[in-house]
Amino acid sequence: MTNRMSPLAPFKHDTFRTIWVASLASNFGGLIQAVGAAWLMTSISQSVNMVALVQASTSLPIMLFSLISGALADNFDRRRIMLVAQGFMLGVSALLTLSAYFGLVTPWLLLIFTFLIGCGTALNNPAWQASVGDMVPRDQLPAAVALNSMGFNITRSVGPAIGGAIVAAAGAAAAFAANTLSYFAILFALFRWRPAVQEKLLPRETLGRAVSAGFRYVAMSPNIGKVLLRGFSFGISASALLALLPLVARDLVAGGPLTYGILLGAFGLGAIGGALLSARLRERLSSETIVRSAFAGFALSAIVTAFSTVAWLTSLVLVVSGACWVLALSLFNTTVQLSTPRWVVGRALSLYQTATFGGIAGGSWLWGFAAEEYGAANALIGSCLLMLSGIAIGLRLPLPKFKSLNLDPLNRFNEPLLALDLKPRSGPIVVMIDYEIEEADIPDFLSTMAERRRIRIRDGAGHWALMRDLENPTIWTETYHVPTWVEYVRHNQRRTQADAAVGDRLTALHRGDNPPRVHRMIERQTIVPGHYERYKRPVEMH
Repeated sequence: MTNRMSPLAPFKHDTFRTIWVASLASNFGGLIQAVGAAWLMTSISQSVNMVALVQASTSLPIMLFSLISGALADNFDRRRIMLVAQGFMLGVSALLTLSAYFGLVTPWLLLIFTFLIGCGTALNNPAWQASVGDMVPRDQLPAAVALNSMGFNITRSVGPAIGGAIVAAAGAAAAFAANTLSYFAILFALFRWRPAVQEKLLPRETLGRAVSAGFRYVAMSPNIGKVLLRGFSFGISASALLALLPLVARDLVAGGPLTYGILLGAFGLGAIGGALLSARLRERLSSETIVRSAFAGFALSAIVTAFSTVAWLTSLVLVVSGACWVLALSLFNTTVQLSTPRWVVGRALSLYQTATFGGIAGGSWLWGFAAEEYGAANALIGSCLLMLSGIAIGLRLPLPKFKSLNLDPLNRFNEPLLALDLKPRSGPIVVMIDYEIEEADIPDFLSTMAERRRIRIRDGAGHWALMRDLENPTIWTETYHVPTWVEYVRHNQRRTQADAAVGDRLTALHRGDNPPRVHRMIERQTIVPGHYERYKRPVEMH
């Protein structure tokens, strides 16, 4: 087996290895904290719904704030963003520890603390996941994503059991204190990391434009849209098992916090196996087959857990669900990363997280309410049925085949010399491109132009149109608008190597003696006579 195909190949890179080990320690503390929070809620509240809301309160911020975090990750230093996020979570965890130690925690205060920790996670995750592509070569990205999942689930396999033991022996405050200490490892690793800083030749996008660009890119990328839908459906159905696991441990198998930790550990053990098997499965099976199998495995685990009254059987099927969890989510994550260029990868990942964790947060509330009304066992049976419907979605909207596109910048664009002295914010800019197309080539031209339209709008163009000259029907004109000159330059610099094929096909179809002619124009307002001097300056957008 070649190094590229080895699931451990990313460990050859020092930065990835160091931060992976530090993340292991941080995840370990986070899982201990999660056990403490979930079990503390069962102690201070009799509401089944409040127990399920512990997981929802951690997932909800990821749904609400990930897109903003993704825009920040694409426009600012990702290392600094992670330092801020980790430092914030350290402070919140310390306050939670003190509140628990002095007996000040109420159900709603506990949810506020877990919500704030979720906010730190929402800020950290897009920057961390987008940074993986800066630490390892692109062909090792799937293995790196799987290793990150495996690292989290290594801690999941033992962390919850140890967390349960800590809670049973010393109380929830001790679990929160262990989590507080765990942040120092990742903070130390991030302080030592000195990533290469790429010079930005263009001014930074405003937050509003950056968020809009992320939405637009994903909306015009059908493959990413399929991943978002499948991620949401997986999150809303699979969340039942984890959200209701404290109730499974307490009511269905008649255990305590240690039993709860063991059940979570079984889930994590299965996830480690899923991460190790993921590369081999991707070689032999299609992405859609893996995802359908993950839905089916989770459905089986939910139905067995609903009827099981012994911890060993529940633990056994949780191993299966853990493997299915990591196989599905790591595949979704990798598909998004390999379908997205570096300039927007943080925003694409954040939208994926918004969809998936939105499903988890909504599902946690839904299954908590169902358990409150009908019991945990019946809620798990309902989630099983919803998981089976997730398989049916794949019949209509299957995931794309697992492949890596060359999304490196095309770098063919050279900023033209202009007769007008434009400022970067001058605009709006109108671009018109003339093609000469023979009658026999029109079907191919229109088909290629449909793909060109998608790429143009995806990369920031507006008001795209294709026109045919009524007096000279061989002449076709593509036209689009961008708000400012700097956005026009940014639009062209976003073109990737994979997009080049579309432009090359259009050039090949053009039959003129010269290349397609490009007209670059700036819109000007009509003026009142006598005020021409006022309008000689370039228009600047505000």
